[in-house]
Amino acid sequence: MNDQLIRAVSRDGQIKAAAVSTRALTERARQIHKTLPVATAALGRLLAAASMMGSALKEDGASLTLQIKGGGPLGLLLAVSDNRGNVRGTVENPAVDLPLREDGKLDVGSAVGNAGTLTVIRDLHMKEPYIGSVGLLWGEIAEDIALYFVESEQIPTACGLGVLVDRDQSVLAAGGYLIQLLPGAAEETVERIEQSLRAAGPITELLRADPDPEALLRRALPDFDLEILEKAPIEYRCDCSRKRMERALISLGPEELRSMIAEQGGAELTCRFCDNVQRFSGEELEALAASARKQTKNL
Repeated sequence: MNDQLIRAVSRDGQIKAAAVSTRALTERARQIHKTLPVATAALGRLLAAASMMGSALKEDGASLTLQIKGGGPLGLLLAVSDNRGNVRGTVENPAVDLPLREDGKLDVGSAVGNAGTLTVIRDLHMKEPYIGSVGLLWGEIAEDIALYFVESEQIPTACGLGVLVDRDQSVLAAGGYLIQLLPGAAEETVERIEQSLRAAGPITELLRADPDPEALLRRALPDFDLEILEKAPIEYRCDCSRKRMERALISLGPEELRSMIAEQGGAELTCRFCDNVQRFSGEELEALAASARKQTKNL
């Protein structure tokens, strides 16, 4: 099935929830960045989390960025979502390869590290974006996302994220859920959720059995009567363009552009989120340098 996002509430007004199936977009990220399995799992988890969190933004054109600097060998992990849940992302060191854990699972926690921070940036097209940050405790990502909501937004949250990598290193299953208490929820609701999630078992097994995000939520929360509010397709989507790259070059200033012309005769820019490569000749760089000079004079 195609990647999909759903949003739901319980009819008793206790919880709200989101869930995603993200196998195709995670596989797309793997192919672009040529990630080895542990990097595929880490980036895939972050993409699923960003999709669910970004889709909660109401404003058209708004975006959400998740950034992890965990101190582990993967380096910086970054995922960006639009307000419809479409995502893009990158990992600094995609070729990291670590031994499996004793239980046979990918060691995402060691690869990400737990000596850094998780940062959430919400850009609502206001003067300044909203930025929140928490220290990493686990590096497994799902638990750190839940911690962020509790510490930064005081919202009790359960988060499950999973990526199952096949023997040929392709993505077999991927997705996640985000379950949060609504205002006025009873205290015992937390225990009901925890018991349900423990009984449901590992999220990768739920996704492997049925990648449908509605099925995932209903199996994870069988004791709650859920009302599905929204279903929408999602995909790996990058908004880069030649125009954006031109603006990035202009921002370097005329001196830097002239140095590039003298040293390289032109420029080749590759988007860090996708495989889009744009080449600029010396003549094109000279025109951009002229634009940069005009902008400097107008300041």
